[in-house]
Amino acid sequence: MNGLDPGPLLPMLRGLAERLLVKELPPVVMVRQQIEAPRLDDVEGAASDAVARVLAAAERRPGPLAVGVGSRGIANLEPIVRAAIAALKAAGWQPFVVPAMGSHGAATAEGQAAVLAGYGITEERVGAPVRATMDTVVLGEAIPGVPWHVDRLAAEAGACLLVARVKPHTSFRGPVESGPAKMCAIGLGNAPGAQVMHTAGAAGLAERVPAAARLAERSGLLLGAVAIVENQRDETALVRGLTAAEVGAEAESELLTRARELMPRIPFAEIDVLVVDRMGKDVSGTGMDTNVINRFRIVGQEESGNPLIQAIAVMDLTERTHGNAMGIGNADYVPARLLARVDLEALYTNSITAGQIAIERPHLPMVLADGRDAVRAAVSACGRAPADTRLAWIHDTLHTELMAVSPALLGEARALGLEVLGAPSALPFDTEGELEPLLRD
Repeated sequence: MNGLDPGPLLPMLRGLAERLLVKELPPVVMVRQQIEAPRLDDVEGAASDAVARVLAAAERRPGPLAVGVGSRGIANLEPIVRAAIAALKAAGWQPFVVPAMGSHGAATAEGQAAVLAGYGITEERVGAPVRATMDTVVLGEAIPGVPWHVDRLAAEAGACLLVARVKPHTSFRGPVESGPAKMCAIGLGNAPGAQVMHTAGAAGLAERVPAAARLAERSGLLLGAVAIVENQRDETALVRGLTAAEVGAEAESELLTRARELMPRIPFAEIDVLVVDRMGKDVSGTGMDTNVINRFRIVGQEESGNPLIQAIAVMDLTERTHGNAMGIGNADYVPARLLARVDLEALYTNSITAGQIAIERPHLPMVLADGRDAVRAAVSACGRAPADTRLAWIHDTLHTELMAVSPALLGEARALGLEVLGAPSALPFDTEGELEPLLRD
C-alpha cells in the first residue's frame, strides 16, 4: 500500500470544521424505487450452455485455452467461471485463467492475480490454474497505426474465451461499450495494450474497441465469450454465449441495450448533496458509475443530463478495490479514513495508462476529519439551509433501489412513485464520526 497518512492534519481539519461548517444536518427517510429486476436462477447451467454454444460455432480441435477474467465486481463471477471451466474440460480443452484487466492491480502480475483471488478466482475454487504475466505480443493492428497487444500466455495458447459483463461504459458511447469487445481491446492487452488503446481518448475507444474484436476474430485467437448482464440489484439477469463473430457486433450491442434498461439509476432531476457509502473498482471502473451520478470529468466533454448533483461526499473505499481509487475526482468531500486507504501506485498506474480520459478523475477531493464533517462540508457548500437541503444517500452506484432522502426531496420521491419506508431520522454516525453504511454486505 502506497497511501497517504492524514493523521497530522486531523487537529487542523477539526478546527476548520468547527469554525466553518453547519452544525446541523437534515434528517433522512428511507425510500424504495419500483424496478424491473429479472433474475437468473441457474447461473452455472447458463454458463455451461454459453460455452457449449461458443464451442459448437468455433469447430476447433481442443487444446490449451486461456479464459480471460477481469477486475470488475460481477455477481456470481466465481460460479460462472467455474462452470465455464468445467464445460471446457468436458469438451477436451485444457483451460487456464489469465487476468484480462489492462493496468489494474498496479500493472503487476502479482497484483492482478491478487485481484482475481479476491473474487474467488483461484485454482482451488474454479478448477484451473491462474497464470498472470504483464508480457504481451502484438498480433496486428486494430486500426492503422494502433497495434493490438495480447497477453503472451493467451497468445501462446492460441485460443481464448472471455468472461465479461456487458454494460454502458463510463467514458464513451458506441454500438458496443463495456463487455467482451472492450476486454479484447484493453483487458487482454495488459498495461501496454490498455495504454495504446486509450491514446485517442474517449472518442477513439468507440472505434478501437469493435475493431480489436474483429481482429481477434480474424486472428483465430478468440473463440467467443460468456457475456453477463446484471439487474439493478447487482444480480445476474442473463448469461449468453457469444461467438467470435458476435463479439463487438450486433449481438453484443443488443445485450448492451438490455443492460442499459436494467442499470441502477438515481431518479431525481436535481440533488444538492449525494452521500455515497463506498466507491471502488469492483463497483465501477470509475469507482462510482458515471452513468448513475452523471459526472464524467473528461477534458473537453460536456456535462449534461440528470441527475444534476452539486456536491458528492463519499465515505469509504471498498476492500476489493485494493486501494485503487480511480474516479476519486468525481467526489467533492471525503473523510480522512478514505484518503488513508488510497494506494497511490495503483491509482496512478491506472490513471496514467488510461490517458486523456483520466486526467481529472484521479484528482483528490477535499479531505475532512471524518464522515460527519465530510457531509457537513457538502451541505455547507450547497448554499441552502440544512432543512431545505435536497440530500440523497446511497450505498454505492450498484445499489440504488433502496436509498434515503431528506424531507426536501420527499415530495418528489412520492411523485415519482417511490415507496416511503418510515419516518425521518438522523444520519447514523458512530462514536468516531463515521457514517454507518446504508446497507450491510
